[in-house]
Amino acid sequence: MERTHSDIVIAGGGVAGLTAAAAFGTAGFSVTIIDPAPPITVGDQEGSDLRTTAFLQPAQRFLEAAGLWEKLAPDAAPLQVMRITDLGTDHPVTRDFNASDISDQPFGWNLPNWLLRREMVTRLDELPNVDFRTGVGFQSMLARTTEVIVTLSDTTQVSTKLLIGADGRNSAVRQAAGIGVSTTRYGQKALTFAVTHDAPHNNISTEIHRSGGPFTLVPLPDHEGKPCSAVVWMEHGSEANRLAALPVDEFEEAANDRSGVLYGPLKLVTRRGVWPIISQVADALVAPRTALVAEAAHVMPPIGAQGLNMSLRDLACLLELAQTNRETLGNTKMLESYARQRHPDIKLRVTGIDALNRASMAGSPLAQTLRTKGIETLYGVAPVRRGLMQLGLGAT
Repeated sequence: MERTHSDIVIAGGGVAGLTAAAAFGTAGFSVTIIDPAPPITVGDQEGSDLRTTAFLQPAQRFLEAAGLWEKLAPDAAPLQVMRITDLGTDHPVTRDFNASDISDQPFGWNLPNWLLRREMVTRLDELPNVDFRTGVGFQSMLARTTEVIVTLSDTTQVSTKLLIGADGRNSAVRQAAGIGVSTTRYGQKALTFAVTHDAPHNNISTEIHRSGGPFTLVPLPDHEGKPCSAVVWMEHGSEANRLAALPVDEFEEAANDRSGVLYGPLKLVTRRGVWPIISQVADALVAPRTALVAEAAHVMPPIGAQGLNMSLRDLACLLELAQTNRETLGNTKMLESYARQRHPDIKLRVTGIDALNRASMAGSPLAQTLRTKGIETLYGVAPVRRGLMQLGLGAT
């Protein structure tokens, strides 16, 4: 049986896995990254990931160190203001959180996921120490004292000091390691799509609350000369399915009603995607010679741009430990340190996003009034407002 060796094996070729391969490869580690399907790197191709990702400031610095940001920057839309609007009561409230209150940079930058994959694959092609194998998946592993033998779906094997599971919420690596998960299901789904509108977004990300979940417009570069935004529309599952099946004109009418026509009429410019909304946390982040990152470790509702940014905090922590412990890469002490550093942050953010999502879903008049008063109160106390913004950027 053919066997090769790499310092690190990464299972999963999504945005998190590709970023990990670029980061560890740039840092000088030999990397093998595997994924059963080649990444789709064209926006209009069937199966393309039409979601977008907002990279916050710490994530941007991590991408820069990995040699990725210079490729992504030309297509990135800056997020200068995070606006929260509650339309669930007779007296709507809008509050702006401006990055200039805490920084001379935007909160972050928004990019389409398919474009991220395109540029990340290009970066991996530049790194001779990174072996990207598509059409090949993870099958099993055998952990030993000094290495782990990873068997792939084509029966080849790779021996490695460290196996990173970045293979999503149904992670085969996590299951092979015998690590369970705790899952919360909300009965929600997220509709994802992009729209053009008449009013400029002015680099403002707008989160509109009513019952069912938030309707969030996130800035994108102009599309065919018109202002453009990505939308994440969270609704109860049956309603999300109904909306996804509507003819375009009826769907646009529903989206305009839900948005309060804040940016003028919305015109659909992409297909619609539908994603189930859950919170999920792995019972452990590590196993012998194995570390879980990103959605293999934690999943949360798409609120506050925390999902992938928290995943990149996983990678930044793991990379720092790997660089400090090159001679003992992947040993028990290093992995225990990773788990100890990441667990409190993961617990804090998953719990916080869970609470925000439940508040956003609330449909009773009393709950909506309390949500509106909460937004006013949090915004009105300057130290609290600044603290929330810093926490959102990754400060603990």
